[in-house]
Amino acid sequence: MARVRSRVQARNRHRKVLSLTEGHRGKRRTNYKVAHQSMIHALRYATIHRRDRKGQFRRLWITRINAAARLHGLSYGRFIDGLRRAGIELDRKILADLAVREPEAFGRVAEQARAALAA
Repeated sequence: MARVRSRVQARNRHRKVLSLTEGHRGKRRTNYKVAHQSMIHALRYATIHRRDRKGQFRRLWITRINAAARLHGLSYGRFIDGLRRAGIELDRKILADLAVREPEAFGRVAEQARAALAA
């Protein structure tokens, strides 16, 4: 049986890896073996950090809501408890956006939460 050489496939595979590692430094972008390892790690980190980003945004939203709630005399926990008791179903992303862009609207929501806590 004849020996099969994979010249075209290997060149295409190498080109693909080297194009993915274009922004890396040194041998990480020029040497195929090193570039391949660099690509594998970079793609893994991208996957992990894409998931981490969601938690980071949630922490940011909670910080913003807490700061705005304290301006209205409530802690974050009491504010969220008041919202639940009042039956207001706004998620943290929307509440943080209200706190930053429309403080008056957030103030009205905070008053409803305070009223629900008092009742």
